[in-house]
Amino acid sequence: MRSSASAATGAGEEELAGTTERQSPRHGGESVADVLRAHGVKFVFTLVGGHISPILVACEKLGIRIVDTRHEATAVFAADAVARLSGTVGVAAVTAGPGLTNTVTAVKNAQMAESPLLLIGGAAATLLQGRGALQDIDQMSLFKPLCKFCASVRTVREIVPTVRKALAIAQSGTPGPVFIEFPIDTLYPYHVVEKEFAPKNTPKGLMGKIIAWYLQNHLSNLFAGAWETCDLSPLPVHIPHATEDEVQRCVELVSRAKKPVILMGSQATLPPTPADDALESLGIPCFLGGMSRGMLGKNSPLHIRQNRRDALKEADLVLLAGTVCDFRLSYGRVLNRLSKIIAVNRDRSQLLKNSDMFWKPTVAIQGDAGSFLLRLSKALKGHRCPEEWPRSLKEGDAIKEKANRAKAAEKTERHLNPLSVLHRVDELLAEDSIIVADGGDFVGSAAYIMRPRGPIRWLDPGAFGTLGVGGGFALGAKLCRPESEVWIVYGDGSLGYSVAEFDTFTRHKVTPVIALVGNDACWSQISREQVPMLGSNVACGLAFTDYHIVADGYGGKGYLIGREDESQLDDIFKKAQKECREGKAILLNVLIGKTSFREGSISV
Repeated sequence: MRSSASAATGAGEEELAGTTERQSPRHGGESVADVLRAHGVKFVFTLVGGHISPILVACEKLGIRIVDTRHEATAVFAADAVARLSGTVGVAAVTAGPGLTNTVTAVKNAQMAESPLLLIGGAAATLLQGRGALQDIDQMSLFKPLCKFCASVRTVREIVPTVRKALAIAQSGTPGPVFIEFPIDTLYPYHVVEKEFAPKNTPKGLMGKIIAWYLQNHLSNLFAGAWETCDLSPLPVHIPHATEDEVQRCVELVSRAKKPVILMGSQATLPPTPADDALESLGIPCFLGGMSRGMLGKNSPLHIRQNRRDALKEADLVLLAGTVCDFRLSYGRVLNRLSKIIAVNRDRSQLLKNSDMFWKPTVAIQGDAGSFLLRLSKALKGHRCPEEWPRSLKEGDAIKEKANRAKAAEKTERHLNPLSVLHRVDELLAEDSIIVADGGDFVGSAAYIMRPRGPIRWLDPGAFGTLGVGGGFALGAKLCRPESEVWIVYGDGSLGYSVAEFDTFTRHKVTPVIALVGNDACWSQISREQVPMLGSNVACGLAFTDYHIVADGYGGKGYLIGREDESQLDDIFKKAQKECREGKAILLNVLIGKTSFREGSISV
């Protein structure tokens, strides 16, 4: 964002922009903190750097908790989790250059998961950008494809309006990440910046006078009007909604349907109207995906967990509530061409994805899924689909889950059966537990077995399939819901990305979590296809590493669990839960064997 004031460099800038208070000890970091506090921000996640120190110090003074991590990506993942769980914008602040490049994957993940977060980045001083300053790169070009809004602050007076605008954009329409870079001279006090600007060994004569005048004029404009009183309050957030005609048309379609199905996506959990209250009223069987897992509780007769492909073939109406026809729905090919399709999504490109090839919506609504479902349920009050339809789907669930239980009872060639481990953990989960999913094969099995007890109690990366979210998601979740038991379900491969955050869990004391690591010494999701297709396990093999000792070294408590502990699993898990409640971060290094449970699952 470059204002007209900052574009000018001629005489008279100071008079146009406002007064420059040269003696003021205030700095731009305070302006950032003021806006964040006014917007209800409680946490800023960071990995410290000199470019952003004024922001961190000012936030701490205002009571905003600064949570420092061991990797910048973790800071962004933590902000992502806060955004999902709190319904507000998550905030991460990192230093310039490599600090920002380290966040790229996490920001892209937030974009694809539609998480509203603000990434604050440091930058080289305004006059030194493009001149070879320390950690100076073109950061804006990196983040423009990833963010809804990008701005480079050029004067201190721009800070408040820019941050307010960014926070509103992050939450409006389809939520997503926004980025603001703050050149270092917009954040430190006048006297500090003036000292750095002071010319050294300037040429004598006219050229020296011109350089001195230019630098002083630039400095004056940088701070002109910096401390004038301005509005800090949140700007309006714009959310698209279905029209009355669209709702009425859908009421007619649903009322005539005999075998309707709802496919819920994460969008249905977004504020201001999460959809959980509407589902029971509608009485339509639901498949829950992403953060909507758990929306119907642990054992709802409307929640169908198995045989989705078969149900979609039989359904005469499918309601895609924030669900996208991408690879997860075989690009729309799993939908019956004879079915009526109602699609609701805030993002038009996602709403109609692949509709030019494999499927056609009967009604396509660019709007908020949660509020649409609530309006639909009110209009259909007293109407329920024929009860034999959800009952038949639930019977199919029971048959499939009985078969899964039988697989869990089988002995693996070595170590523990991963399905059995997951069933045991699921049975012991506290009702307020939050499950963070970070992995491939082990997590894929957990998605079928573990049952979140409520909405937004299952956090996975989303459509990007990013590994490494575990430490950051768990950190953000525990801070938002300190009373909840937070479990990270890790594959042994994905654990490597964020195991260092056990240091973070320990240092911040109030963030104990339990990490359940399925250790099969392999990137199994890849190996399962690579070996039969290409005849080699190259690069897929890992080791049965002592991850529990790593957790001990970072101040947590680790347990090694093998086949010899099978009869004591419940006792070990209960002990881990107790120690976690007492403030200890726990890592359960569970040695697991191979099963055929996920044969045929895709990894690309």
